[in-house]
Amino acid sequence: MQTTYFSERFPLFGSASPAVVEELLAGAAKRDYPAERTVLMADAWGNAVYLIVSGWVKVRCLVGAQPMTLAILGQGDFFGEMAILDESPRSTDVVAFSPVHLFSIPAQAFVQALFKDPQLHHRLLQLMVKRLRHTNQRTQLKHEPPALKLVNLLVWLGDNYGTPSPQGVELFNIPLKDLADISDISLEEAARLMEKLQSKGLIQIDATQKTLHLLQLRQLAHWVGRD
Repeated sequence: MQTTYFSERFPLFGSASPAVVEELLAGAAKRDYPAERTVLMADAWGNAVYLIVSGWVKVRCLVGAQPMTLAILGQGDFFGEMAILDESPRSTDVVAFSPVHLFSIPAQAFVQALFKDPQLHHRLLQLMVKRLRHTNQRTQLKHEPPALKLVNLLVWLGDNYGTPSPQGVELFNIPLKDLADISDISLEEAARLMEKLQSKGLIQIDATQKTLHLLQLRQLAHWVGRD
């Protein structure tokens, strides 16, 4: 993969030095995982940062004996950095939603790149703060109606990972349980609301292709006060 293409595909490296990006690429390994395969296990030590070339993953933890989805990541994003930066075992699992193609960058090479390139270091901090702000926003919605929570999540996914298509903005058809977990609503509420959004012509689900189209992203964004 060419350095320019790599930098354009992954926001983390958008302002990084081409020489640093080239070094990282030279040591990166390609990895492919089928749907539902666990990519990373909780309690394992961090040995790499993973970049999502294509596909979707979920980050989850155990609450009691039940797995709970904490986040959904798609093309262009990354994971695995926290266990490297604080030199502690991972606190979450990462599981492939769909077939996923990744690049893994060894921990030592990634840390060295951060020391070499202040722009890369700064960009990593920016993106981690962005994730924290999103978590804070979800916390602020804790007492809001379930519809607002769910639509806010769909808009966020569309803004960050959606692919333009003739049908609108295309996403992976994320299972209801995972949408419910992240939105902090019940499975029954998630099912009812998704059916309502379909009936209003705001979303379209193709179970065969495993796609979810946001047909009216602007209208959805207006609903959550982001337009």
